[in-house]
Amino acid sequence: MLQQTRIAAVLPYYERFLARFPDVESLARAREADVLKLWSGLGYYSRARNLHRAAKEVVVRHGSQFPRELEAVLALPGIGSYTAAAILSIAYDIPLAVLDGNVARVLARLFAIRGDLRADGRWQQLGEAAQSLLAKNAAGDWNQGLMELGETICTPRSPQCGRCPIARWCRANALGLTERIPVPRRKRAVVRMEIAAAVLLDPRGRTLLVRDPGAHDDVLFSRMWQFPAVAVASDAEAELAAHVRATTGVDCTNGTRLQRLETARHGVTFRDITLLPFLAHVAALPCLPRSRIVALGSIAQLQISSATRKIAAAATSAASEIRST
Repeated sequence: MLQQTRIAAVLPYYERFLARFPDVESLARAREADVLKLWSGLGYYSRARNLHRAAKEVVVRHGSQFPRELEAVLALPGIGSYTAAAILSIAYDIPLAVLDGNVARVLARLFAIRGDLRADGRWQQLGEAAQSLLAKNAAGDWNQGLMELGETICTPRSPQCGRCPIARWCRANALGLTERIPVPRRKRAVVRMEIAAAVLLDPRGRTLLVRDPGAHDDVLFSRMWQFPAVAVASDAEAELAAHVRATTGVDCTNGTRLQRLETARHGVTFRDITLLPFLAHVAALPCLPRSRIVALGSIAQLQISSATRKIAAAATSAASEIRST
């Protein structure tokens, strides 16, 4: 959960997740839909899917005991070298050093390593340095201490060198280079896009959700239940109407009209997305493969992405206003 996500955002999800899945067996037995529902809103849903798959493998291949061998851990879905080292050192005190962004920053300043830390073999150099410094009789405590040092004191900007327990050995501190080491990573250029989504609503207050691979490959709904949607090139209403007609058979240009709702902003990694929800009242919803018909008010109980949640909120608000007038 902490991969690419802040601790403050993770904590409530973590607590709910462990309450529902207190051990690896309960997680392995769960339906993917239930796992995704608890993860809903946290983002990066491949993490949840990999965690679920890994639990199944731990139960089947390792007798419900998390393996102690590095190769076996690396073979589990979603686990790379950093995560494997963190788990094995913290859980079993196996002497493997972790190397994440926080640890790399601490080591780069300690040894005054300049330049892009991920270029020209520097990341490997940092990994070797981390392994050589590791307190092998207390690997878990050592790794957690280094990660915490980078998180709280040796921060990217304005590091608190006066409070740092290793400041007297730090070459960057001695050279006055702590603000220049490490060199900031180049950020990927922001991609701005607009996504139009159709909330088809029948007289009973039900709506249509789909799992259209073409739609969510382009508009990033994480392979979860979503409204029919399309990435917009120029004319949101016309392009959405064409997409809805092609994928659901509903004609939103003759009789059934698309009503523009309040827009919402959504960010996913380097993507800056504007969500353009539209509401369309229909006499009946089509029955389609890879789709489901649900009450608009109950969508929050399903496994849906944050983007779908925002679209549903706009439609629910609009539908409530219509009923009250």
